[in-house]
Amino acid sequence: QVQLVESGGGLVQAGGSLRLSCAASGSIVSIVSINTMGWYRQAPGNQRELVATITRKGITNYADSVKGRFTISRDNAKNTVYLQMSSLKPEDTAVYYCNARQYNSERPAYWGQGTQVTVSS
Repeated sequence: QVQLVESGGGLVQAGGSLRLSCAASGSIVSIVSINTMGWYRQAPGNQRELVATITRKGITNYADSVKGRFTISRDNAKNTVYLQMSSLKPEDTAVYYCNARQYNSERPAYWGQGTQVTVSS
């Protein structure tokens, strides 16, 4: 089992920046089984959507809505993934969830508890 703990959410004005962190913990076997880590978000009344992902080798993927504004990074030694969010917009307001997926895609993914990001206009 892997536990994911997010931090860094909060309230920010439009145009501002926030940095989210997600630390993974668990057995060594579980940790090394993780390939992709990333962030998803869910606004009230909406489905959960992809924000950005990064593989263990550093290959990134972004939703079109955040390209050029958000940057995902990862420290494999610390088992931590980061999301630097800049030029924030009110439509970025959502609960942001950390996600970790194993090399074996047939095994379930792990999710964090979520952290609220609110962008005021």
